[in-house]
Amino acid sequence: MQEQRMTILAVDDSPATLEVISRHLNGAGYQIHTCGSVEEAGDFLDAVSVDLVITDFKMPKSSGLDLIKYVRENFKDTEIMMITGYPSISGAVEAMRDGAGEYLAKPFTGEELLAVVRRILDKQARRRAVHAGTQEIATHGIIGECPEMRTVFDLIRKASQTSANVFISGESGTGKELVARAVHYNSDRRASAFVPVNCTAIPDTLLESELFGHVKGAFTGARDSRAGFFEIANGGTIFLDEIGDASPSLQAKLLRVMQSKEFCMVGSSRTRTVDTRIIAATHQNLRQLVQQGLFREDLFYRIHVIEIRLPSLAERGNDILLLANHFLNKFASDMGRPAPRLTDEALTALMHYPWPGNVRELENLLQRLVIIGEGDDIDITDLPETMRFTISRHRFGEKTLAEVEAEHIRCVLAGTGDNKTRAAEILGIDRKTLREKLKRLGLG
Repeated sequence: MQEQRMTILAVDDSPATLEVISRHLNGAGYQIHTCGSVEEAGDFLDAVSVDLVITDFKMPKSSGLDLIKYVRENFKDTEIMMITGYPSISGAVEAMRDGAGEYLAKPFTGEELLAVVRRILDKQARRRAVHAGTQEIATHGIIGECPEMRTVFDLIRKASQTSANVFISGESGTGKELVARAVHYNSDRRASAFVPVNCTAIPDTLLESELFGHVKGAFTGARDSRAGFFEIANGGTIFLDEIGDASPSLQAKLLRVMQSKEFCMVGSSRTRTVDTRIIAATHQNLRQLVQQGLFREDLFYRIHVIEIRLPSLAERGNDILLLANHFLNKFASDMGRPAPRLTDEALTALMHYPWPGNVRELENLLQRLVIIGEGDDIDITDLPETMRFTISRHRFGEKTLAEVEAEHIRCVLAGTGDNKTRAAEILGIDRKTLREKLKRLGLG
């Protein structure tokens, strides 16, 4: 049982009270330790991991409030329960404010004690389960092991613990929406809506209505009142993708929402209040847009509380192979077939390709290769031409011109499946000249 693994420390200057607590909690299967003072309890906590501290309010020298503060500052995952023979509203308020999860007045029955302890530890177990689950879902589909991505995961974890606005920067195709979803679904707002909005996809004339809603008759075609994205995301998160494309008018309205949490629907003068977290993203250099007068500086600082920068795929080293393997298995599973294997030549080409479309380009490529492929392997000849020949640019080093020429011709021939007519076209020579070069280089 989970309860048998829970460790509880009871702190009271009364041996009789400690004996009562120990008897009831031991009988319920908990592991119970006792201390007679705050000072003794502090030493014990420094040495032993404890799930719950039950402390008396009034004790000689240091009080239970001192112990509560010490636990809160040093053992954030440990729960606290206050007991006292001098119940008072002010004492309860102070104890709860300083971090006690529950407050129980003496005298109490064994049933009352166990009920409160179980309530506290059940709450702790739920919180720990969520946190443990965070390690499973924190990435929310994001895959990576390189140092740059480990930094991203750390920032996602930190951003999830607050309601501060988040700004995600990075090239198109790097997975900015995935990061926004990871922040939302690992935060306290996970039970409410996550609403993604692409500021580029919606015409500027409609964007204000989409974000803030409109009342009936606000404009031609507004036959009914309709809530906007901010209201739909109330209590949750709104993700403003490509916010760098927002018009000056929209920027002013966004600033007002961020400053006051208030907005007006289009066609209405009535103010509405929302509690919506804002995560914004763009592939553009927002600082540069501010310097050019194209983006409000005050809005920039409002959204730029926590920045998460996503590296390009070309910066991520071996993550390319990790992602390639993931996508091959994913798409092969979707088709109910074994995942094909990438040959060494194909892997080398993937590693040396610059990936201007980033992860999205890699995903689309491997989906296409799984769909059209028929064999067990994906070779360099199966890759797009631009990708096949990228590898040759990384092999030349300090080679002679003849060596470079021979290797480039071999690479082009491999890329065309030994089709000499097509290879000659790519090399910019006629078939006869290619045949002569192959003979001279010993390749014919």
